[in-house]
Amino acid sequence: MPLDPKALGTALHEELTLHSTLCRREAGAFQQAVRSGETVLVACTQEKRLFTELADQTEGATSPLRFINIRETGGWSRDARQAGPKIAALLAAAHLPEPEPVPTVSFRSGGRLLIIGALDAAERAATLLADVLDVTLFAQGPGDAGGRQERRFPVLGGRVVSLKGWLGRFALQWTADNPIDLDLCTRCNACVTACPENAIGLDYQIDMTACTGHRDCVKACAVAGAIRFEREAEVQSQDFDLVLDLRPAGAGPTFLQHALPQGYFRWDGQDLQALLRLRDLVGEFEKPKFFSYRQKLCAHSRNRGVGCNACVDICSAEAISSDPVRQQVVVNPHLCVGCGACTTVCPTGAMGYAYPSAQDMGTRIRTLLSTYAQAGGRQPSLLLHSQESGQQLVHELGRAAQLGVARGVPAHMIPVALWHTASVGIDLWLSAIAQGATQVAVLFTGDEAPQYVEGLQSQMAVAQALLHGLGYTGTHLHCVHARSATDLDAGLRAIGGACGSVPAQAARFTPTNDKRATLELALDHLVTNAPARELPEAIALPKGPSPWGTVVVDKDRCTLCLSCVSACPAGALQDNPQAPQLRFTEQNCVQCGLCERTCPENAITLQPRMLLTPERGQPRVLNETQPYGCIRCGKPFGTLQAIEAMLGRLADHPMFQGEALERLKMCGDCRVIDLYSAQNEAKVTDL
Repeated sequence: MPLDPKALGTALHEELTLHSTLCRREAGAFQQAVRSGETVLVACTQEKRLFTELADQTEGATSPLRFINIRETGGWSRDARQAGPKIAALLAAAHLPEPEPVPTVSFRSGGRLLIIGALDAAERAATLLADVLDVTLFAQGPGDAGGRQERRFPVLGGRVVSLKGWLGRFALQWTADNPIDLDLCTRCNACVTACPENAIGLDYQIDMTACTGHRDCVKACAVAGAIRFEREAEVQSQDFDLVLDLRPAGAGPTFLQHALPQGYFRWDGQDLQALLRLRDLVGEFEKPKFFSYRQKLCAHSRNRGVGCNACVDICSAEAISSDPVRQQVVVNPHLCVGCGACTTVCPTGAMGYAYPSAQDMGTRIRTLLSTYAQAGGRQPSLLLHSQESGQQLVHELGRAAQLGVARGVPAHMIPVALWHTASVGIDLWLSAIAQGATQVAVLFTGDEAPQYVEGLQSQMAVAQALLHGLGYTGTHLHCVHARSATDLDAGLRAIGGACGSVPAQAARFTPTNDKRATLELALDHLVTNAPARELPEAIALPKGPSPWGTVVVDKDRCTLCLSCVSACPAGALQDNPQAPQLRFTEQNCVQCGLCERTCPENAITLQPRMLLTPERGQPRVLNETQPYGCIRCGKPFGTLQAIEAMLGRLADHPMFQGEALERLKMCGDCRVIDLYSAQNEAKVTDL
């Protein structure tokens, strides 16, 4: 792996010494460094364990250790000699401080395990876990061999009604609808032998479709009294800390979402890793609270109407639900797996990714791109991948390149590891392009939920349409689908020549945790430095969810009731206290659709677009009309269109004829006065 310590030191503004066997012959240099008290960055992840042990054994070692991979990500590729700027960028990003700590979510497990499945398979699994876990079985048929004669574990039976919860708090409900009580059954097999229809299996439950009611089994079980056909089916419940489900996905009430709750495992009888993980899940555990939620920014609900539902629809863990009564969404932090898809599709930034935050991730991306440019790199690209399967593919590709069977990660493409690829969206993509990234590629390995891929592709289409409308040529945003290193190598080669154009001068802003503010910073820079000689007034964006757009009002139908104003969560729609007007500030619009759903006249439609004129940030009038004055005192109390529409609808109603209809043309005060002063109408007080 070619390394130029002088060039790297210049880019990183420090003096570097090249070590070739730091973990062996040159270990003394490492030991001297860890005694300095300053953070020590080791550019080798292969020997992470060895370096950690060596630091622990070094007297006086006080330096914090960090590790970064520059070998598979940069040094092992066909164009490794040109990878110096990328390696410098990776080293610079590794020097950044850790993200600020966030609140944590706690789990407590006492080791109570429920195993659901065929009795023979459930008992086999239980024998592998019973030494550390308190096992209960829920029999779903006998399986091939049936239950063992020796009953080592409690066995439940019946029909599963529901299974809900998470690690430490699973709740099982079932109906005990079989005549045989498994708590009383001694497994003497007398009932099995006595049954002439073979309706009783070795799960010691009766197949009621085969039973003809001879009741020989009841006589055979007279001593134990475990069989009672007159026993009523009862719904029972029990709590568990862990669940091992031996049934295939979708077999009965179970968890069907893509991201299963922690503590719930499906097992095919082959993957022993699942059992090993189960054995470790006893005690207290914590995970970061990955999200932050600001209800004031949320466009989900207003006035009991539901608008934006993006986060609820995309969550693969079913951790987000709607609470229209409180006009918000509710996130269950115990079910949240930290994918960040909800934060990516949220148009307002009400749902934010907390660990790491958008600001931390934006700082990291800015550091990568700026260091790459300072080191002489050209046309930088970002490869966003997950920390697990995505990172594994990147490393496998590096090894394949070192062996000469693949090209490896290109020198201009900088891998960026994320907790999940869905956690970064259009705000950071456009920020990266404004800061000089010619490509942003997202690696999908097949582990992602289908709605994640669809959601990110939709946002990519919006961002790419915006860039093309500003005159930036080429393709800036890509999805790379790969399940193997070979697929990844082919995918990176396929997009290698599709770099997009970028601003002549890279942006210097740092993204913030305010999503809309970050988008505005990126847009301002992209528009200011747009290659197009003449920019259009507006750029049409693809249909579907969009963070930008306008509201189109049918003036013939709109009565200026202003229901849309009270429903708008972003303050994009406003009234005018001085005149009957509906005003609109396009910069504030998040295209949530609440106005469209609230309008009683169906006069509003949404139009995704990006307005480029100064009018975008200024209120403009969408509709206006003359005020309607009271026919008795002349005081304005409504709009001409609203009163005319009301009169037209009530003209044929028997309660609004003659003077009653004319009374509708009066203000509230005059209406009361006229009602009490009328001589030819019956009054309630006269009855």
